[in-house]
Amino acid sequence: MGVLMGFLAFFVVGGLSGVFAWILYPGKRSGRPKAKQFLIVAFLGIMAAILVSYVGQIIGLFQSGQMLEWICVTGASCLAGGLYVSVSK
Repeated sequence: MGVLMGFLAFFVVGGLSGVFAWILYPGKRSGRPKAKQFLIVAFLGIMAAILVSYVGQIIGLFQSGQMLEWICVTGASCLAGGLYVSVSK
């Protein structure tokens, strides 16, 4: 049950962080945002969150559920969203 809740938390935290990074990214917007862009950024945030969690645990930086893991997950998903926006604009 704990592993499933961890994945759900990564989906929520990663997706929302990626979308918020896309929304708050400075710069000129060209028209209305499309749903496809939201989904791409949310997916990138989720993938970044899962990847950072696994890599951090494999190299021994943190254990599952520690505060450092959540800080790294949030930062990585925001970075992924920001990188996508900077490349796509």
